[in-house]
Amino acid sequence: MDNILGLIEKVVNEKKLIHGILSNVRRKSEKTFNKVSVKPVLIKKELMFQITYHYDKKVIHNNLSANEITSELDSLMKEYFKQAVLYAMDADYQVLVSKKGKVNILKKAPTKKEIDLSHNRKKNYILDENQQCEFLIKLGVMNKDGKVLSQKYDKFKQLNRFLEMVSDCIPHLNKERTINIIDFGCGKSYLTFALYYYLVDKLDLDVNIIGLDLKKDVIELCNNIANELGYNRLKFIHGDIKGFKGADKVDMVVSLHACDTATDDALVKSVKWGADVILSVPCCQHELFTQIDNPVMQPMMKHGIIKEKLSSLVTDSVRGNILEIMGYSVQMLEFIDMEHTPKNILIRAFKKGKVNDEAINQYKEFKKFWNVQPYLEKAMGEELREKL
Repeated sequence: MDNILGLIEKVVNEKKLIHGILSNVRRKSEKTFNKVSVKPVLIKKELMFQITYHYDKKVIHNNLSANEITSELDSLMKEYFKQAVLYAMDADYQVLVSKKGKVNILKKAPTKKEIDLSHNRKKNYILDENQQCEFLIKLGVMNKDGKVLSQKYDKFKQLNRFLEMVSDCIPHLNKERTINIIDFGCGKSYLTFALYYYLVDKLDLDVNIIGLDLKKDVIELCNNIANELGYNRLKFIHGDIKGFKGADKVDMVVSLHACDTATDDALVKSVKWGADVILSVPCCQHELFTQIDNPVMQPMMKHGIIKEKLSSLVTDSVRGNILEIMGYSVQMLEFIDMEHTPKNILIRAFKKGKVNDEAINQYKEFKKFWNVQPYLEKAMGEELREKL
């Protein structure tokens, strides 16, 4: 069989399609998706096909009829992709398209047997909501029977969302030696304990974690809980971000909701340590509120509430851009839903080491456009000035 459309029509119309993945794009671009997946779903008793477009930093879902999905998949294979795998009930079909457009379809024994038509499948959390977890019990998120308390369910979802983001960081860490992690402004340390549990108890990695906070009573409480749990590679220290000198080499830095320029201080520490991974959720960004100035943007800036949001976005854009200049690959991700907190942007950065010349030019133009002098540029010091 060398007819892509014929294959798609066969598995769709005969209701044999279980799952499909289109990959290996012809031309990579930030504006185009990296892969597309498809699965059958039952919506209001009608068989539909959910197609998902996977981009670098987002996914887009759409539900199509049998005729629509057939046409869409055929079009995607002709225009975008060189490879596809269609998992059907009778066989696995691998589709390969050469540079000259020649189609080769390989039929193999089926590896999937059942079709799951549920539209909203149960979320597979890293932390199981029906399984006893000692640190969650200690922190009052779960009762002794392994049941998540209703008033703590948002916190439970936040912990899982955080660990999902951490899971993507694992390939960027050197697992052949001890991994040193600092959590700046750890607070009550729900996320710090979750991080330790995931990396040590679940993944069995060699990890040292330090939680840092300005509240002495919180630090004492967290150290007591860590001791009770037997988390002997986790400790909490009283102190601030800027003045912290308790480590020479750090592989991963976490800074969640550090207020205003304390986030910048955490980023400076991260870069100077040469951290492989940075996870930062900024908070209370006041610094550029009084600086941003561009007459063209007055329709936005004349409203205080909009200007506040605008200055936060400008601040985070500056942070991401400077990290790129310093040799990091940067992603801006949604941390938790807006209904829980407006401070929901997480900056995730991976060290690449290569200077991004385009980011340098973008940063200079961006500063000029907004007429700002960011604290982070000054705090980063000579290492950044040399690149600018």
